[in-house]
Amino acid sequence: MDELQISPAEPTHGGGSPGNDQQAAGVGILLQIMMLVLSFILGHVLRRHKFYYLPEASASLLIGLIVGGLANISNTETSIRAWFNFHEEFFFLFLLPPIIFQSGFSLAPKPFFSNFGAIVTFAILGTFIAAIVTGLLVYLGGLMYLMYRLPLVECLMFGALISATDPVTVLSIFQELGTDMNLYALVFGESVLNDAMAISLYRTMSLVKNNSSGHNVFMIIVRFLETFVGSMSAGVGVGFTSALLFKYAGLDIDNLQNLECCLFVLFPYFSYMLAEGLGLSGIVSILFTGMVMKHYSFSNLSENSQKFVAAFFHLISSLAETFVFIYMGFDIAMEQHSWSHVGFIFFSIIIIGLARAANVFSCAYLLNLVRPAQRQIPKTHQKALWYSGLRGAMAFALALQSLHDLPEGHGQTIFTATTAIVVLTVLLIGGSTGTMLEALQVVGDTHEVHLDHLSDTFEANNNGYVAPYDEEESSSSSGNRLKMRLKEFHRSAVSFRALDRNYLTPFFTTQTGDRDDTDDAHAEDSLLRSRREGFH
Repeated sequence: MDELQISPAEPTHGGGSPGNDQQAAGVGILLQIMMLVLSFILGHVLRRHKFYYLPEASASLLIGLIVGGLANISNTETSIRAWFNFHEEFFFLFLLPPIIFQSGFSLAPKPFFSNFGAIVTFAILGTFIAAIVTGLLVYLGGLMYLMYRLPLVECLMFGALISATDPVTVLSIFQELGTDMNLYALVFGESVLNDAMAISLYRTMSLVKNNSSGHNVFMIIVRFLETFVGSMSAGVGVGFTSALLFKYAGLDIDNLQNLECCLFVLFPYFSYMLAEGLGLSGIVSILFTGMVMKHYSFSNLSENSQKFVAAFFHLISSLAETFVFIYMGFDIAMEQHSWSHVGFIFFSIIIIGLARAANVFSCAYLLNLVRPAQRQIPKTHQKALWYSGLRGAMAFALALQSLHDLPEGHGQTIFTATTAIVVLTVLLIGGSTGTMLEALQVVGDTHEVHLDHLSDTFEANNNGYVAPYDEEESSSSSGNRLKMRLKEFHRSAVSFRALDRNYLTPFFTTQTGDRDDTDDAHAEDSLLRSRREGFH
């Protein structure tokens, strides 16, 4: 990210000999590996015994907290403790990209595009509403001396970064309890596009802050569109380029499969670095690259290469996500935080709950205006969607960047509040998800989603609010104009599916436009398998 300024190297280890430095590095890396191993084993044991009060992400976070606390109070060598920490460039260049790419790569086409209108509404309009509401309420709280006072632009930056949801623990429990697939697809799809929207809003507000001449609304909109649309275009362009390469290069033969896999793995990072080099958002770019490569490039690979790249990206994203939660816990225990502004943290937690409610219930109301009674998003699903708004890796990453983008005291306050919110939402909301689902009665009859019958389950779902809108449905006279506009937007998903089936798929892949049901089932199977072991 072009605004990120990496701080100088960590402490020089007290001028110790190279041998001691190497030993300290080895011990630090060994302890990090031990924490990863412990997290995976503990997560497996918890999942095997169906102990939903401590999800895997929460367990990783607690391990980081415990180890960080012990290291902080111990008398270990300063050099060993220094090797626990990694620089910000490691986080942004090596941990976040595989997580974000896997989010887009694991999207199943059928549930995503069937919910396309609702997902885009919640992710784009809803995130914008949540960010603005959060920023304005935090600013008003500062004016009323209820919390630490920040300038309006910095409040909006905080609203943007804290609006990035990461419902990793909720999604894993959704699968285990057999929750309705429509709700699962809605929560997962919204969280994927929500990251892109949140980071685009954050970068836009950051540019506005650094350029005093750009405070007018028109320039803010232009900069947001430049960041979001430019990054999305770069990602989609790289994805389509990879699809054409794998279609016509003839790499799907036995002796070239290694080359095929290497090229496929390199394209996501090419997309990320291209966007960063152009001054855009690499995270937004790599997200859309993942979506396009899964939908078009993936089917052009040989069968063995498909198995390898699917397993590879799932592996590195699971490692990265687990390490991120460990690091968040470790960082909270080790770093200096601005705990003096407890009021800012307390009121921020209340405010993000209100902003999330404004996001979910207002967007659901608009969506239900264009849906017949039997296809509306039920209140129970709206409440579950509101409850699923955990904060995670993306909010933490942007808060980490705010330390460099904002004055020292302001950035430290936002970073402390964000880490506290992440811990509370992951531990409390994540641990109570099972109880919430049972209370809302959105749990399925089985305790596990049956992957082999996922397609049939999705098609036969009783709620049925994901089906394409029936054009014969008439609107009431009180809101005809609004309803007609919403209907046109809703029908755009159907039009895109037709465009994809008739033109894009035949042009970019070796498949015909009429895809087999088994392809969709395989994609949906990939969606759940990619979530069964890990997080968002």
